[in-house]
Amino acid sequence: MDTSNNKWTSHDIRWILSLFGTAIGAGVLLLPISAGLGGLIPLLIILVLAFPMTYLAHRNLCRFVLSSSNPRDDITFVAESYFGKGGGFLITVLYFFAILPILLVYSANLTTTLIEFLINQFNFDADAVHGARWWIGLLIVGALVLISIFGENVVTKAMSFLVFPFIIFLFILSLLLIPQWNTALFTNIDFSVFQTSNFWVTLWLVIPVMVFSFNHSPIISSLACFCKKEYGDDAEFRARRIISWAVVLMVFVVMFFIFSCALTFTPEEFASAKAQNVNILTFIANKFPQVAVLTYVGPIVALVAISKSFLGHYLGSQEGLNGILYKASNGKIQGKLAQTLTAIITFAIAWYVAYENPSVIGIIETIGGPILAILLFLMPIYCIYRFDILAKFRSKALDIFIAIMGIVAISAVIHNLILEYFVK
Repeated sequence: MDTSNNKWTSHDIRWILSLFGTAIGAGVLLLPISAGLGGLIPLLIILVLAFPMTYLAHRNLCRFVLSSSNPRDDITFVAESYFGKGGGFLITVLYFFAILPILLVYSANLTTTLIEFLINQFNFDADAVHGARWWIGLLIVGALVLISIFGENVVTKAMSFLVFPFIIFLFILSLLLIPQWNTALFTNIDFSVFQTSNFWVTLWLVIPVMVFSFNHSPIISSLACFCKKEYGDDAEFRARRIISWAVVLMVFVVMFFIFSCALTFTPEEFASAKAQNVNILTFIANKFPQVAVLTYVGPIVALVAISKSFLGHYLGSQEGLNGILYKASNGKIQGKLAQTLTAIITFAIAWYVAYENPSVIGIIETIGGPILAILLFLMPIYCIYRFDILAKFRSKALDIFIAIMGIVAISAVIHNLILEYFVK
């Protein structure tokens, strides 16, 4: 193909929306609460860090996959080429188990959200609906897995379709809050907070929330493989441009939403929302019951948000499990057989978790967080400086920044894990 033609295509737009859809899901409904707790200064710091942290980390991971020119070489095969069979298999396993727990959490949350929607908005009998959790989980998880097995093209089309109402809703909700804006966020700004430990602890703990709210690493390998196949030598430029515009869209929509919430509520109200363990949509609906549309639209938006994130994470989970099956069988399980087995295994596990909704899933998800951060922030940096083929991508200042942010995110997640599950 003519790689000199850099015009935007429908594929590029679809991938931008798919990256947005993978990243911006249920997590963004909690980010305003975490970000708003510290007042204006942490919000401004997050605004400054959001784009470079998200873009540079995902660009590096994409370049890692792009370093192999073979379109069929996803992250699992590229890892093997750098680290050998043993190291490649280990990274493949870590990659799979970093993404799978998120997929399982989405499965359980989708089922619970749909059940609560049927009970609260349509007045279904609570006992009857809870008793039918097994087939509600079967219905919603089965539908999403069915969409996924039709292939990457169908998944990205479905995600692009689901993304639009979500973006529109967040933007309109941000606008609807404008009449409630006040100046409380700008009063009593004390720059001496930089000298207090509480400020740095708050900022430290909000970093991983921000990282994982903008995280779209599960779909980056698929994007890289698509660009290698579609654009050849132009793949790196195309992928980099898609990622950059996707992150611009994420930061604009999400930060506008966060600032609109921060201008509406006080840090004390955000602390109350956190204590109630509710997402921002629920908190807004409770605070402004006169906005009746939130009662019905809120749960629908949550279902859409989780569904599109499920689809994006399925692509990453599928890559990981396909790689495990291929390597464990010495190449005997691949192609359609691997795709079929992956779909069956993933559906069975996701359906079981959707039905049982076990409490242990929270621990698994939290443990998966540091693994994902290592693979996203630290592994690409290590490879860029370890292997000469990636030397052209070295940029010491930016690489040091990403490495530090990765370490901060990992340490904060581990800190939260210890406090939540192991400190009595």
